[in-house]
Amino acid sequence: MRIFVTGASGWIGSAVTAELIEAGHRVVGLARSEESAAKIAALGAEVRRGHLDDLDALRAGADDSDGVVHLAYNHDFSRMADAAQTDAAAIAAIGDALAGTGRPFFIASGVAGLPGSPATEETAGPDFLPRMANANATLALAERGVRSGVLRFAPTVHGEGDHGFIAVLAGIAREKGVAAYVGDGAGRWPAVHVLDAARLVRLAVEQAAPGTIVHAVAEEGVPTREIAEAIGRGLDVPAKSIPAEEAAAHFGWIGPFFGMDSHVSSELTRKNLGWTPAEQGLIADLDAGFYAKS
Repeated sequence: MRIFVTGASGWIGSAVTAELIEAGHRVVGLARSEESAAKIAALGAEVRRGHLDDLDALRAGADDSDGVVHLAYNHDFSRMADAAQTDAAAIAAIGDALAGTGRPFFIASGVAGLPGSPATEETAGPDFLPRMANANATLALAERGVRSGVLRFAPTVHGEGDHGFIAVLAGIAREKGVAAYVGDGAGRWPAVHVLDAARLVRLAVEQAAPGTIVHAVAEEGVPTREIAEAIGRGLDVPAKSIPAEEAAAHFGWIGPFFGMDSHVSSELTRKNLGWTPAEQGLIADLDAGFYAKS
């Protein structure tokens, strides 16, 4: 298949692009800059210049493809409403281009904020969270003849080179000289290795039925105390509990996330798509020193 991928030069997108190409698919990656274009070309993919606000470019990319994987998203937490609005417009444009074709269209979403213990693929995402409302709109495209689905990623997609949540926590620990966790540290943090996540995206594009939700979750919930202790080992700083009321002051914007208890299952995903995570877990990546680098 010829797959149009937005976010193809990003952390997850570059792994997905490489996985799709290795499996024999052709990838066209959306690039908003020369740097992104160079990264996409180096992976062996075709480059299409454009950005998420360029709806004509998105429609053209979708129309010229056998399927779309939409991974690009603005993760600036100070502009969450704007990011969700841009994403909604992009999803609508791509959906219009694919309507009636039966082609696959999968978008990135997340498991954070899902209710239940464990939250499953059948757990509905609340529409009051803008990104989940966009995910629900994508699922509804199945009624318009699109093999649409949602890729709910764990909050940490880890591996060497990850600059996400865990890297932020390591940076805070380095700055403050202590690797903190909230309360007793029993809160759970789902995780998946980036290579396992990329394989799952490929399987979804190849096999998943219309209206499918998949959970890119290899570990249902690593205790946050274990995460902090592993960060501490890597940086040679002590691990320490802090009260929940001090989390925001200590961690900043990431405090509310790290203080959550998020227990998420991927049992249905594994069963339906034959996905078996094979890479090492989050604590092993931490102990390998990937997050100890300044």
